[in-house]
Amino acid sequence: MITTYKVEAGQMRVGDAIVSLPPPGAAPTSTPPAAPIWIDLLQPSLQEERLVEQLIGVEVPTREEMQEIEASSRLYREGEVLFMTAPFLFGIDTGEVGSTPITFVLTTSSLVTIRYATPKAFGVFAARAAKNPSLAATPDGVMLGLFEQVVDRLADILERVGADMDRTSQAAFKAAKSHDRATRKDETLKDALIALGQVGEITSRTSDTLLGLSRILAFIAAEKDTCIRKENKNRVKTLARDVRSLMEHGKFLNEKATFLLDAVLGIINIEQNAIIKTFSVVAVIFMPPTLVASIYGMNFQFMPELGWTLGYPVAIALMIASAVAPLWYFKRKGWL
Repeated sequence: MITTYKVEAGQMRVGDAIVSLPPPGAAPTSTPPAAPIWIDLLQPSLQEERLVEQLIGVEVPTREEMQEIEASSRLYREGEVLFMTAPFLFGIDTGEVGSTPITFVLTTSSLVTIRYATPKAFGVFAARAAKNPSLAATPDGVMLGLFEQVVDRLADILERVGADMDRTSQAAFKAAKSHDRATRKDETLKDALIALGQVGEITSRTSDTLLGLSRILAFIAAEKDTCIRKENKNRVKTLARDVRSLMEHGKFLNEKATFLLDAVLGIINIEQNAIIKTFSVVAVIFMPPTLVASIYGMNFQFMPELGWTLGYPVAIALMIASAVAPLWYFKRKGWL
């Protein structure tokens, strides 16, 4: 699907198609159609890709090429056109968190974005640009506006993740100190493990997005003023600082999540060890009485104790004493 954005007479014009161009080799028209400021390709078909390529004069990357991880395949220049690809986080609100590569093709007259998912920042920026067309006055301004919206979105996500992590840690440590039933405590610790796993997933994908943005910003900062206008250079520097600060905060959250995960697993191990210790103590306590009962349960013909009048009460007393003695010893050693 193609969505075009063009500012005309101070108003944002949003379309869903591009005016067809004459086929290669045909005589050009006297007034060729002006390229939109922003061309957004969402899951484009081959025909849509060819139409955009004909409009901007260069080939756009395929989906397979967008997924390559080499720096030379993600950041490069062809003439006066810049090609930049980075993974972007999406699906936070729906609960299906993922990353998708998005390619930005920046020319002197247009910005082409190629994507196969919809991060929320794209929709938010499009809505803002519709209300304030000055945000989409230039192609590089649109691209930097998208980056700023992505950074704002990631900052909000990291703030929410930090708050969720604080609630999870408080619940886990409160459960560890409580005297609730084991089933309730296990449920709390299980929820903590799931929450921390989700936190780790989000922070790792957020860091991946920030790393990709950092590389793009470093790439365009080193470029000439052909595609990135001089007045936007300061925006690039500000974005780079914001990205670095978020990367540091994301690293801190990731380390905190790892610490909390180790702590929760340690609490679970302690609970399991306590249960195993209880069963071990019970087994040790019943071993001596079982031995006594087994001895006098043997069916030998000559057992002197069988004819003894006090044999039965003495055997019972011996079994009780052999059970109490280990219990007393364990308590004395502080094992119980």
